[in-house]
Amino acid sequence: MSPYSSPVSRIGVLGMGTYLPCDTRTNQDIAAAAGVTPEWIAQRTGVHTRHVAGPDQAASDLAAAAVRAAVAAAGIDIDQLDVLIAATSTPDELGPSTACRIQALTGARYAVALDVSAACAGWLFAARVAHDWLRGNGGARYAAVVGVEAYSKFVDPTDRGTAVLFADGAAAAVLGPVPDGAGFTDFRLGSDGAGAHHVLIPAGGSRIPASPATLGEHRHHIHMDGRAVRDFIVEIFPRLVRESLAANDLRLQDIDAVITHQPNPVLLRSLGERIGIPPGRLVIVGDEVGNIGAASAPYALAGAAARGLLPRGGRILLAVFGAGVTWGSALLTWTGAPTIRIAPTRVPQATASPAPSSLSAPTLQRSSS
Repeated sequence: MSPYSSPVSRIGVLGMGTYLPCDTRTNQDIAAAAGVTPEWIAQRTGVHTRHVAGPDQAASDLAAAAVRAAVAAAGIDIDQLDVLIAATSTPDELGPSTACRIQALTGARYAVALDVSAACAGWLFAARVAHDWLRGNGGARYAAVVGVEAYSKFVDPTDRGTAVLFADGAAAAVLGPVPDGAGFTDFRLGSDGAGAHHVLIPAGGSRIPASPATLGEHRHHIHMDGRAVRDFIVEIFPRLVRESLAANDLRLQDIDAVITHQPNPVLLRSLGERIGIPPGRLVIVGDEVGNIGAASAPYALAGAAARGLLPRGGRILLAVFGAGVTWGSALLTWTGAPTIRIAPTRVPQATASPAPSSLSAPTLQRSSS
């Protein structure tokens, strides 16, 4: 543990990292199996590309790459992590925690590792746990919080309601002490288990253990009531924005960027206009990566930082929502934290040398706002 021995007053983002697997699926790639056209997908969802984990990649592999990038961006050593929290709906196994797998892969040997399960709202739930852990434990200084999904392992390619939206990726942040006036404030989290049936993977747990019958009935794929989910988002997103602004005596014009979960870019843009979010301040990345669940909000945050959309000292409103059903919001004053984004690319087959893998070295994008 760090020798740091006194409680800190403010916790914020010190560095961010993202990782996308190299394989992609365009609308043209998935349309026929889903029984729709590429144009239908673009018009209904706004998603154009999805990244897909390889056969030998689990959620922990994606997450470990994002955590390593975030640690490097923060300028600390992996041994300095005191806490490592993973938010995911697609764990490597039912047990142990995926965070323990990530710990082993990254060598974060001194970190307490645990999972938080709150579906697409999970990263903010995990950030709240890390925030309070660091503030309440004088011996802890740094936490890594990663959102990760390997949805492609659980999507039925013939189900147009899920196949056109869900994809894979990871995004992580290193949290730690920041100057007064910066960092996180006003976390607001909520859940309503009465809506848990709207999005779920029905089989494989203790209620419906895996069996030949559940495999034959495709009950290990994501099942989603699209209309119910849409109605939930239409109600909860404006409410999260409204309540956060009112509680902090702010106006939308006072917010430099709105970072949300990315369920459907078309829906987000429509709601942003309805809410009155100023043009350019609602960050949307789902068109380029699809719905990557618990990784969506931190990926959007890192992407906004990389594109220079987050001024130092800027005020960010985070709003997330997911299965469970779960939701949350927080305010974040940005400190100019660096971001490292990793996007592996494939070596062209004509020039690739004989090797077990056709993956090239990762493409690194580093930025500091």
